[in-house]
Amino acid sequence: MDHYIDIQIKPDAEMRENVLLNNVYTKLHKALFSLKSIDIGVSFPLHKILLGKTLRIHSSKVRIEELQDLKWLGGLAGYCSLSSILPIPDTVGYRVISRKQATMTQSKLNRLIKRGSISEDEAKQYRAKMFTQGLDNPYVELTSGSNGHKHRRYIQFGELMDSPQLGQFDQFGLSKTATVPWF
Repeated sequence: MDHYIDIQIKPDAEMRENVLLNNVYTKLHKALFSLKSIDIGVSFPLHKILLGKTLRIHSSKVRIEELQDLKWLGGLAGYCSLSSILPIPDTVGYRVISRKQATMTQSKLNRLIKRGSISEDEAKQYRAKMFTQGLDNPYVELTSGSNGHKHRRYIQFGELMDSPQLGQFDQFGLSKTATVPWF
């Protein structure tokens, strides 16, 4: 993981920042799926409360070129500014960027009800607890290519480290163990 590209989101009156980032990330996921990628990671270097206007893609120069050859941005390219493929700076930190999942969800409650594992009173308590324990992590809202349903993928930023940790990335560019350069 020695190179990267930055994708700057350029929102306008037609396309808000969060909607644009969601669409770009959905397309990136489809491209990573096409490549069967386990060696391409993402980061959001400008994240605060939201993920920010920059999506950074990390990998080897060859893999980033393969990704770019797919022309995966399609019609969204006009809403984005892409950097050239650049080497990672000499002095960086490292960070795990992973998915954060809620432990209490409506779909889990539905399964418990269907199985008969939970009473009506317990279901009410579950719902109340579910809403008080919501996630406050930044997220992207993805649209499923198969059924059109939307789902949120909450992003968790690990502690800054001095050295990289090896591992594999999923086809969203996230990992529970592998780090990406952070600068």
